[in-house]
Amino acid sequence: DNNSLLARIPTMATELTITAPDDFHLHVRDGPMLSAVMPHTARIFRRAIIMPNLIPPVSTIDMANSYKERITAALPSGAKFQPLMTLYLTKETSPDVIKQASAAGITAVKWYPAGATTNSQFGVKETELQNLFPTFRAMAEVGMPLLCHGETTDPEADMFDREALWVKTVLKPLVDGVPELKVVMEHVTTTEGVEFVMNAREGVAATMTVQHMLLNRNALFSYQGQGGLRPHHYCLPILKRESHRRSLVAAATSGSPKFFAGTDSAPHTQDKKEASCGCAGCFTSPAALELYAEVFEGEGKLANLEAFTSLNGCKFYGLPPNDSKVKLTKKSWKMPDTYQVSDGVAVVPLRAGEEVEWSAEPV
Repeated sequence: DNNSLLARIPTMATELTITAPDDFHLHVRDGPMLSAVMPHTARIFRRAIIMPNLIPPVSTIDMANSYKERITAALPSGAKFQPLMTLYLTKETSPDVIKQASAAGITAVKWYPAGATTNSQFGVKETELQNLFPTFRAMAEVGMPLLCHGETTDPEADMFDREALWVKTVLKPLVDGVPELKVVMEHVTTTEGVEFVMNAREGVAATMTVQHMLLNRNALFSYQGQGGLRPHHYCLPILKRESHRRSLVAAATSGSPKFFAGTDSAPHTQDKKEASCGCAGCFTSPAALELYAEVFEGEGKLANLEAFTSLNGCKFYGLPPNDSKVKLTKKSWKMPDTYQVSDGVAVVPLRAGEEVEWSAEPV
């Protein structure tokens, strides 16, 4: 009857207070772009794992410390935000470098397979990874995670299959070859990736972005009923088919401690995105938490949002949860079309000119 049906429909939450979140995969760039985007993350997130793929890459302790100073200088006055610094893995990243980096407070090492994504040309080829196993064993000894951009660079591989192939041919041997090493499969996008992480040994985890949970690959070519190429939906790893998107959403909202928030917010100026050869990356930091909330609400799993954004990553990295709270309210607002970077230069956010269903504020 109608009464029993109503009893099974959960009351729609309009307000939610959670432990302040952390972003476990973030690009903030440098120079004017750094100054423009840093306040968006610092408004809501208390910590973030900072990606090191600048030019030149952040591959030494001195470079990481200098970058951290520039990030701190770009924060709004009074912001309570801690950048967690990483080193870019190169052939020169030795066991001694790892020991020194750990002592200097470096959080993790990021591996970009050479040629896989933005500024990855300085990285280690997947065919050379075995040579770095002594470095990975040193990382395991000091508890430093290896963060992986999980795509093969085999030129014969189909763009949409690069992650699934990498899981089978690269990730599995790595996880088995250094069994004590903590490994994060960054921005997982496929059923194969999700299933590997779900069934992997302790110490293997994955981050997920909002765009890969909200959009499938159709959104590259048609969006909200209107056809046309959408450069601001282009990122790497590329958006996948709907079945993969569903796998991500199910895993993220499940409550499993193996999955946590890593926005991979990756700003490029508008002219670099809307170009004949456009850059890869979605700028999501202006509404990252709010968009994650949309995903969880859509699944009826808002109760699991806090674990995904604020607890699972802390536990994996051995960090205490943040001591402050963030309040989410079901109050929609319109995302600006652009955010200014400098005179005449702008960056276009995900959801530009559209409604965002949730609002977030620190409490």
